[in-house]
Amino acid sequence: MEGEHFYGYPNSEERDITMEKQELQEGNWNPLSAILNVSHPFFDKCLFLEGYDISSNIYAVVGDYLTIIDPGNDYTAFVQLFELGYEPTDIKKIVITHGHFEHAMGTLELFRYPSIKDKPNIEIIMSESGPESFRNLVTEFGCTLTDVKNGDILDLGGFELRVVHTPGHTIDSLCFYHNPTKSIFTGDTVIPYAVPSPDEIAGGRADYYLLSLKILLGMEIDHLLPGHGMPVAKEGKRVIEGSYAGAIKQIIGLGTPWIEGASQLAKKGYLEEAAFCCDMELKEDTKNLKALELKASCMSDMGRFEEAYGIFDRLSKEIGDYTFAILGKGYSLMGMGKYKEAMVFFNKILKKNPANKTAKMYKGMALYLSGKKEEALKIKDFKTELVDRFRKEMEKRSKASQGREER
Repeated sequence: MEGEHFYGYPNSEERDITMEKQELQEGNWNPLSAILNVSHPFFDKCLFLEGYDISSNIYAVVGDYLTIIDPGNDYTAFVQLFELGYEPTDIKKIVITHGHFEHAMGTLELFRYPSIKDKPNIEIIMSESGPESFRNLVTEFGCTLTDVKNGDILDLGGFELRVVHTPGHTIDSLCFYHNPTKSIFTGDTVIPYAVPSPDEIAGGRADYYLLSLKILLGMEIDHLLPGHGMPVAKEGKRVIEGSYAGAIKQIIGLGTPWIEGASQLAKKGYLEEAAFCCDMELKEDTKNLKALELKASCMSDMGRFEEAYGIFDRLSKEIGDYTFAILGKGYSLMGMGKYKEAMVFFNKILKKNPANKTAKMYKGMALYLSGKKEEALKIKDFKTELVDRFRKEMEKRSKASQGREER
């Protein structure tokens, strides 16, 4: 796993983890309730072993049987687990977040135990797009292979996790969400203090990664249970926001100012990312005119008209009623279906500058959409534009029809 430092994570003082070091068994399995300092039956029954060197973190869910989430790549991990009183045959399921060796290859360590090797009874749960070599290997060993997809519910001996497909780091990356505690096992999709680079050999892509992070940002997540680094209590959403910021920095360049990155992303059509960059810039300079204007435009282009109107209105109050802000307020109101209110702003501009083509176009659009089509068509620029668009659409349909006839 490769990563880079980035912004937005809670520091150690901000985390709500107050357990004293001596209460935990360093280098051994500990219940998540002790790690997170959060009491819940699931955390009491979920054991955690911190990964080191070439092994990921490993989680063991103690239900009606044992489920291992990412078996890592450390032969001592299971030795320590069985020293706690569990038997190799207690492990019935192994859940894989993605097929990288430091997360998955620990599965093979279990076959060193005769009770498993002689009579394998383990279900491997993973994405169907996981590494073919690993899938073939565990099948040859006699494991049952279960492919899961986004939205599937896993029953882990009395505890349920929902599968969230999060491609980006790899094509097969999965997260597993525990709804009652609003906790999520993230593998390498989200790691405290680092951003995983897309593994192109394993199908990783930066654009997929951004989309996956946006999916996670839309979820209710309190606690983060990553594949590397310590679990994070209560600040899971902030860690994901940090990953999102870091992923954007990877795209625009680590040394690129946020506002420059916002402009780059907006030109490429990454409007949400551009708006995020504007927010980061505004954290540093709350009155940055360019950032406010660009964010307002992004909100408007995404159809988030109420948010856009709020920014345009702020610009009008803080900087003054200039054309950009007045047009933006009118256009936002039009997007909300408030055509009469919108025309007040377009008329305001036309009173000062009757030749302003954009204001005339928008006014014609507001009239047309409000049902006043005849009045709208009296506006020459709007009529010309409307007729021109109609002509182009008819030409497009005609060419498409001719193409079908020729076939």
